[in-house]
Amino acid sequence: MPVTLAQARLNVQDDLQMGVIDEFAKSSFLFNNLTFDDCVSPTGGGATLTYGYTRLITQPTAAFRAVNQEYQAQEVTKQRYTTDLKVFGGSFQIDRVIANMGGIISEVTLQMQQKIKAAAALFNDTVINGDAGVNADVFDGLDKAVTGSSTEMVPNAAITLDTTANITANWQAFLDILDEFLMGLDGTPAFIGGNTKLIAKIRAVARRAGMYQVTKNDMGQQIEQYGNIPLVDFGAQPGTNNPVVPIDPVSGETSLYTARFGLDGFHAVSMAGVPPVQSWLPDYKTAGAVKTGEVEMVAAVVLKATKAAGILRKIKVQ
Repeated sequence: MPVTLAQARLNVQDDLQMGVIDEFAKSSFLFNNLTFDDCVSPTGGGATLTYGYTRLITQPTAAFRAVNQEYQAQEVTKQRYTTDLKVFGGSFQIDRVIANMGGIISEVTLQMQQKIKAAAALFNDTVINGDAGVNADVFDGLDKAVTGSSTEMVPNAAITLDTTANITANWQAFLDILDEFLMGLDGTPAFIGGNTKLIAKIRAVARRAGMYQVTKNDMGQQIEQYGNIPLVDFGAQPGTNNPVVPIDPVSGETSLYTARFGLDGFHAVSMAGVPPVQSWLPDYKTAGAVKTGEVEMVAAVVLKATKAAGILRKIKVQ
């Protein structure tokens, strides 16, 4: 049965595991909102974790007909895809002396929180930039799935929003393009996402248009919105200050990503009968001075319909 991380948390009895799932949910908009289709079971002796699905490529049509005339037959175009669940996370090691020192925040708690933060950053990066053809250890992301499709919009000229003066001069033209882009999807998207600079520019545009709103989610976190669509900063790649969504150093241009969540749109997949998030604390009850803690996920993302996600290119932000 498909679950969110919040629902998965309710099925876990261990307080530590609940806390780890909460940390994952708080660390990423995607983790907190994506539905996980927990249906994948190991096959081939446990060596393969493959999820098969059909992606709709074109949309159905309908028409009027005259009496005694037949409809012109039309079928939606679809394509069969598979994706393999991938394993990601990290580990840390702490000497038992340091672990027992206590303090305002214990070293074990700190290291676990930071490892979750890194795993969330890795997930965000892979959701956008993942390409199993380049790195077999990762799953395919939105950029690979959408590039070349009807929902990749590439304006003839760059949309210039790099300065306050250019935002003031171009915000209406940008909104016209943005609304046209969003209308090309098959429903209201769950987010508008990009890097920090792009989100700042969209915030400025939304304020000028009276479309800027701020709400809070169930965890009390502030969510900025363009109308009723959340604005999501995908942050930096793990272990670096490089944004997940890059900015071309020469042109100053970047891209905007969006998707509609749902089992018929964009969603995550995980293993059947296993929580999407698992963790292991260092065990200091056994011999050995240095012990290891780990946090791990086995997951992937899939796009069931091409028109459920889109990319708007050539937005100049610097």
